[in-house]
Amino acid sequence: MKTIVPPPAPVPLPGGLVLREARPADLDQIGALLAGRGEPADALDHRLVVEDPEAGWSACAVVVDGDRVVSTATLLDEDLRVGGVRLPAGQVELVATAKEYEGRGLVRALMGWAHDRSAARGHVVQAMIGIPYFYRRFGYEYAIDIPQALAVRTPPPGEGTPALRAAGPDDIPAVAALQDAAQERFDVAMPHSAACWRWLLEHEASDLRVLERDGAVVAAGRTTPPDGDVLLAEAAARDEAAARELLRGVAALVPDGRVRVVDRAGTVTATAWQEFLEPEPREQAEQYYVRIPDVAALLDLLRPLLWQRLTAAGADPGGRDIIVSTFGAHYRIPVLPEGLGAVVTGGPMQGPRAVAGAGVAPDQLPALLFGPHGLKGLSRMRPDVYAAREELFQALFPPLTADVLSFYLPY
Repeated sequence: MKTIVPPPAPVPLPGGLVLREARPADLDQIGALLAGRGEPADALDHRLVVEDPEAGWSACAVVVDGDRVVSTATLLDEDLRVGGVRLPAGQVELVATAKEYEGRGLVRALMGWAHDRSAARGHVVQAMIGIPYFYRRFGYEYAIDIPQALAVRTPPPGEGTPALRAAGPDDIPAVAALQDAAQERFDVAMPHSAACWRWLLEHEASDLRVLERDGAVVAAGRTTPPDGDVLLAEAAARDEAAARELLRGVAALVPDGRVRVVDRAGTVTATAWQEFLEPEPREQAEQYYVRIPDVAALLDLLRPLLWQRLTAAGADPGGRDIIVSTFGAHYRIPVLPEGLGAVVTGGPMQGPRAVAGAGVAPDQLPALLFGPHGLKGLSRMRPDVYAAREELFQALFPPLTADVLSFYLPY
């Protein structure tokens, strides 16, 4: 059920500008701003969001100079799963500012609006893709690896034309089920929302395609337009044969067969495609941003998962509370016979080793809770991530695999 959040009052900004919730009368101006500062297809994407009953105009804010829209941002509702714990999340997208208004703090003001709205909607974390470094200024940190896109060396062999077609509304339940099965093996997963599936059917920057067998959808994926190299992303298949036919069908869309595919490690598609892909060394790190607005609230929701990890590993807390310090504050989790108690927040703690705790720099907390290194890996890279009881805290915070589906492909 959609959380109803009353519209905030307009906020005056320096220079006579005003930040307010977007309105239907702003549609054309917002579309022109997004298309001019980003991609032409962004205008359509914005319309799909604000005219959707589950998102609506309250998902978007603008900064106006009189009647002119000069900056905008949109907040999407997401779910981020860690283990069996569902975390309500937000994702900021469709951010743009008119060239002559840059450098006046308008994006900062809009991000503040987005984070306030996110909190009001019950989100305990925000995740997003964005230009390098920029969003770290607003509390985001790199945390979750983006999988690599690999070139197809040769398409799978086969006869005839694979039954590949554009997806329609009736296909969404089957496609979503394929994605759920693909994401099951990952420790961290963000699926598409029901609203996002609807938007992807009309999205111009990618095409949602399905492969049929005996009238049933057995594979699906998103492809970029065939006006150059084609990227196949978010591929999921019922079995390896379907995965190979999906790849063969996508390769047939491109005259010279130039296709790259996103390698979702350990999935059916990754296994089926291994022999057809060109291995490449990764030249640069690519990661999703994550922001944690309230550490205690997030740790509180994760308590069942942390207890499960402790008991599965046979780690003995030794009758002591679990203490995690971010140095400017610390978080104490009581260990009770039946599980972990509510998180208690305390003040600065510079030396958590003295109380058998762990120290985690605040900018490394997203990577600890959602990333591929775990406490052990981060401790080897960062002097400000460490633990007194290594075995215990490595069990609590292990390396995690992740799979994120976002409205925009991060490639």
